[in-house]
Parts: sequence; C-alpha cells; structure tokens
Amino acid sequence: MKKTPEPRLCVAVLGAGSWGTALAAAASRRHATLLWARDAAQAADMAATHENARYLPGIPLPQALNISSDLDATLRSLQDDGAQRLIVLGVPVAGLTAICGELSRRLPALGLQDTPIVWTCKGFEADTARLPHEIMREALPGATGGALSGPSFAREVAQGLPVALTVASDSPSLRAATTAAFHGAALRVYASTDLVGVEVGGALKNVIAVACGICDGLALGTNARAALITRGLAEMTRFGVALGAQAETFAGLTGLGDLVLTATGELSRNRRVGLEIGAGRKLTDILASGITAEGVRCARAALERARAIRVELPITEAVCAVLFDGVAPMTAVSALLARDARYESGAGLPEDPPDGRSP
Repeated sequence: MKKTPEPRLCVAVLGAGSWGTALAAAASRRHATLLWARDAAQAADMAATHENARYLPGIPLPQALNISSDLDATLRSLQDDGAQRLIVLGVPVAGLTAICGELSRRLPALGLQDTPIVWTCKGFEADTARLPHEIMREALPGATGGALSGPSFAREVAQGLPVALTVASDSPSLRAATTAAFHGAALRVYASTDLVGVEVGGALKNVIAVACGICDGLALGTNARAALITRGLAEMTRFGVALGAQAETFAGLTGLGDLVLTATGELSRNRRVGLEIGAGRKLTDILASGITAEGVRCARAALERARAIRVELPITEAVCAVLFDGVAPMTAVSALLARDARYESGAGLPEDPPDGRSP
C-alpha cells in the first residue's frame, strides 16, 4: 500500500535560545524551517557554522535549517501557497509581549494573520502575574494559539534523544500543525485541550524545582526530596484547578513529568539555583554568575496570583521567603515542617483535622 505523503508545512521559529534552536532543528529535518535570531551577529555565526555556540555549544545543527535576523524575511518564508503554516515562539515569558507586538503589526500586512502560533515559554509574567495565553489574548486578539510544553531539556532534544511533549489548545488545526511539525523519530507529541493546566504545570514546576534544589543543597536527603515533589504536585494541582484546569492534566507530561525532570535533572537551571542557595550562596551572586531560572522570575507573581484567589501555596511561599525576604533556608524548611497535620486529600474526608486540633 502506497504511503500518503505528508502535507507541506512551513515553520518559522522566533527566538534562537537553546529551546527555540532545538525545536527548529527538529522541525527542519522534515519541513521547511527558518529560525529567527534577534542578534544579527549570532544569526550570521549560526548560519556559517551550523552551531549555536552561545546556547548549545558542540551540537551540530541540520544543514537544512535556515537562520536569519530579518524578522520580515522570516515571516515571508511562510507565504507558500498550498502549504500549512506554523509560528513557534521560542522566547521567555518576559519577551512574549514584545514579540506579540511585532507580530500584530506584521502578520496582517503579510496576509498571515490566520497563521497558528504556538509558544514554548513557561511561567507567570513578573509584573502582571498573567499566564502566556492571557498575554497572547490581549496582544493578539483573535489569533489561533496554543502551548507546547513537557519534560524536556533543550540540549537532549537538539541531540535527537527521545522526548515526549504536549501541545495544548482548543484549536484542532493548531494541534494538528504542531504535531505535524515535531512528531516523529525520537520526538513524540501528545495533544490536550487543557491550556490552563499545561501552563500552570509548566510554571509551578520551576518553583518546586528550586525548592528541591535547596533541599538537596542542605543535604536533607532523598526522603525530603520525594516529599517536596509529591506535595509540590498537590500544590500545582490545587492552584491549577482553581484557575480552571483539569486535575488529571497534572498527572501527565506537563505536570508530574516536567516536575520530576526539573526537580531532579542535572541540566535543570532551577534546581541548580536551589542547590547554590542551599549551599549558602546569595541569590544576587548566583544570578550574576550567568544562571537564569524561570522559577526565580515567576515565583512572586505565582504567589500573588494564588493569594488573590485564596489558594494556599506553602512551598512557593517558602521559596519566595528564601529568595526575596532574607529568610534562611533551614528556617523556611522548619516552617514547612511545623505546619499542622492534615489529610493528604480532601475528598470525602471528615471535617475534623487528623490531630484533633482546630484547623
């Protein structure tokens, strides 16, 4: 039986950091793909060497991957009659508003306003506590959007090692285009309609990973780390459901999967920050050394959003106390351990607390 050929797909990846580059490399192995770098010198170097020496040193990029610092030219590469189109935003949450502003001005002029847009950033916006889809909704009203997330270190994806991701959107066409762009070989893409759940999982797991790093830096043991991961998952789920997410999402790739990876993986920058804090280094010195971590950027915003809807996030609160309020790591741990006993799950349980004291 003759195999049906794949439909033609043109992919534009905006943002040449580690994750944008890794995804562009994956897409370019089967589809026409152009990677946009804001830095002209970086783009020229990558085009000449087929390596992202700044973010993914030592990993060769496919020869088929095209690289440019011209945003208009990158978007025009999508003007292929008869081909599907996909824009991938490989920028951090802090850069999402700016890049959406660029697209709002350029896409209509190029006749590309209906192009589906998928973003990869994880976190809450620091100043507004908005999730990425809320930023997109305001900056690009009417756009077809979704999130691509899951347990993934960019370096391993760029090396072609196995990985599973989730694309979340209420748009079947966006889910189909994203799956067509990336699903194949060692990269699997699963679909979801729970955009809020996928985004909350991606944001909170970074904060919990900082906590696990602090725990390991204090040499509190693997029992303590397992407890933090488990209670962190409960914290993520409680917050997500309060924001409208589906509880089962947090048992999947973008909840438990991403949390375990980021809280335990050696390539995790969020865990690394926690390790350094636990070892006694100051946050300002850690960040000055070049380590960047979304968990640090979004922890306060997540806590503020949770307090506004009266959701308790004790681990996130402890992390914020250590990072921003000068609380010693062991003092924060002691405060967590001193919390009243409680039932692990609230469903169908008696109202009295298990230790007999008032709640």
